[in-house]
Amino acid sequence: MNEMIRDISIPEGWDRRGLPGWCYHSDALLELEKQHVFREHWQIACHVSDIPEPGNYIAMDVVGERALILRGQDGSVRGFHNICRHRGSRLVADDKGTCRNALVCPFHGWVYNLDGTLRGAARPRSFPPLDKDEFGLVPLETEVWMGFVFIRFAKGPQPSVAEQMQPFAEELGHYHCETMVPAASIWTHVSPVNWKSVRDVDNEGYHVAMAHPALQDLYGSTYYDEPFVGGLCRSFATYNPHAGRRWSVRNYVAIAPEATHLPARLRKTWIYYGLFPNAVIAVTPETVQFYQEFPLSTGKTLLRGGVYRHASETRQQRAARYLGFRIDRDTQAEDVQLTVWSNEAMTSKAFHGFYLSDLEYGVRTHHDHLRSVLPVMTLDQAPEEERIAGINADMRGAR
Repeated sequence: MNEMIRDISIPEGWDRRGLPGWCYHSDALLELEKQHVFREHWQIACHVSDIPEPGNYIAMDVVGERALILRGQDGSVRGFHNICRHRGSRLVADDKGTCRNALVCPFHGWVYNLDGTLRGAARPRSFPPLDKDEFGLVPLETEVWMGFVFIRFAKGPQPSVAEQMQPFAEELGHYHCETMVPAASIWTHVSPVNWKSVRDVDNEGYHVAMAHPALQDLYGSTYYDEPFVGGLCRSFATYNPHAGRRWSVRNYVAIAPEATHLPARLRKTWIYYGLFPNAVIAVTPETVQFYQEFPLSTGKTLLRGGVYRHASETRQQRAARYLGFRIDRDTQAEDVQLTVWSNEAMTSKAFHGFYLSDLEYGVRTHHDHLRSVLPVMTLDQAPEEERIAGINADMRGAR
């Protein structure tokens, strides 16, 4: 049952076309996307439980930026650019680790406190006096919401995460995400497609019945998608009354304990909450997870995510989580193949664009959000590459 009040109606006579094929293969458009779609919008970096102790850190490289998320001596979580203020070296080279009480640049040995301030330069007499704040690490806009750590590389159109995600706060709050702990390390996978092809598949469930036999078995008869409204979307499903044709599903439904920590309406549900442009927080009675995608090039995408479990997980919950993982693992592999097939078709002269079902309205609304950020995407024909940035700037200025 959907008790949230949002206008998710599908308009009559809506434009069933998606983005034109050129938008998936333009290097010039990708550079605009990096800045205006990714750097200027909130991104999930990790969960607070990934960095539980002072000195713990997570590093991530995305869209030409290097981020460092660090737990300070005061317990606060902060985000910084992973760049030494001396010559720009990386301060940390690993994706995850711990520093005792300071960060030491491996290039020349500049030392930074865990709050980002400069402790001191190596051979300080070779420099004029250095202000610890002026030469401190460059901070990232950082916000913790329900245990997830969000960062933003540049100011953008979204409000705070708490304000942006408010329509989902009451429902998601039942899962107590902030108390979860990692089920495994943050994972990554590189897929040979444009990032938008990944999002296109994830933004609709029309393909579930045909392409995802395990999901169809578990919840296919009840699954539905809500379109993007105000930068948010949601997909909701409860278990089928007779789920269990497949081994993983049959045992998952049989083993999973009654989720008494949740309201009755959520005890047998899988829900996916989408945040524009590229993030999803997904919940089951046993887990909370996030996943996202970042472009590496027009034809290569980094998939990234993390899965979290109850801190006091029972044996039954652990077994159910494992079976849920098997279902998710197969689903992800199936989705990767679907994105490859869809993405490769867009270079063919026989490709004439999308013609979307009412069940794929979420794809259209995500595309509309992209068009609002980059109006050059409204053009059916590809402009010359060197003119794309200027045309987009003119179109933005004309609004």
